[in-house]
Amino acid sequence: MLKFFHRRPNSSSVIKLGIVGCGVMGWRHARMFRKIAGCTLVAVADVEIKKATSLSERSGNPKTFSSVEEMLDSCDIDAISVVTPDATHVPIALEAIARGKHVLCEKPLAVNRDDAYKLSKAAAAAGVVNMVNFTYRSAPALQRAQALIRDGEIGRVVHVEASYLQSWLSDEEPGWRTDWTKLWRLSSRHGSNGVLGDIGVHVLDFASYPVGDITAVSCRLHSFDELKGVAIGEYILDAHDSAVINVEFSNGALGVIHSTRWASGHSNSLRLRVFGTLGSILIDLDTSSRYLLQFRGRDSNANRWKKVACPVTPNNFDRFIWSIQTGVNDQPDFARGAAIQDIL
Repeated sequence: MLKFFHRRPNSSSVIKLGIVGCGVMGWRHARMFRKIAGCTLVAVADVEIKKATSLSERSGNPKTFSSVEEMLDSCDIDAISVVTPDATHVPIALEAIARGKHVLCEKPLAVNRDDAYKLSKAAAAAGVVNMVNFTYRSAPALQRAQALIRDGEIGRVVHVEASYLQSWLSDEEPGWRTDWTKLWRLSSRHGSNGVLGDIGVHVLDFASYPVGDITAVSCRLHSFDELKGVAIGEYILDAHDSAVINVEFSNGALGVIHSTRWASGHSNSLRLRVFGTLGSILIDLDTSSRYLLQFRGRDSNANRWKKVACPVTPNNFDRFIWSIQTGVNDQPDFARGAAIQDIL
């Protein structure tokens, strides 16, 4: 269970951090870590050294390297944050784990089940802190929903509906056609597992964290080649764009989870509805992450929907540093990442 930290432990040690992957998300990781007391960014690495240099200049000038091996050989660090394309997560993380470094890894943990479990076991055997950046675990509404469901506030969960919708493939401005940060997400040759690996992985965690494990799954995937084309330069656009997933949870509840990049009007929309025998819960992050709607009762009286305020919760970056400082590995860890990869 996730912890709600209010004060940092009494520790004079500063966690020295390196970031591997200096694109848009690498810059976000740098910004988040720089906000945390007791943590300092000492190195960044990217195969494109210009990106590493650019991130360094914006982040207090940590040392720059062109590979994770060079960074680990040359720099005294305690932990790394892996912010590279999906297919590179496992080799980079394994290199760091072999040297006793703690690892925060972007989602998905791997591109296949076996590699995900291999990485999870390696981290456990090495005794290093390991976490996956399922971003939306930081949403106070999700944490509150988990507690309400755990405490039986809506009775037995019987049905779940969840969606993660983006619109960038349907946008009028075809910016994605010249943007490699989007194009690789459409190409299996460049390590993409389609919309499942990109945003479906988030909604699978988002739906199952408060409800329970997913024990059965069936899925329809589709790539709309007739709409987006089949190739742009070196990028073969074969990774699927839309996914519709039917699931069963460990308590017998059924669910529908869907995700697409063609959802006009939804730049980045994540929503969850959970229906129980004594009520329902609705989370809509487009509206707010700081409250949820709860329905109590068995009838359809709309007045029974109440807004429930949710206390602020720590983000994954904070939890990662806390885990290193305390020696207690918080969630979501690599084992959780591997379990979600199993569903993928």
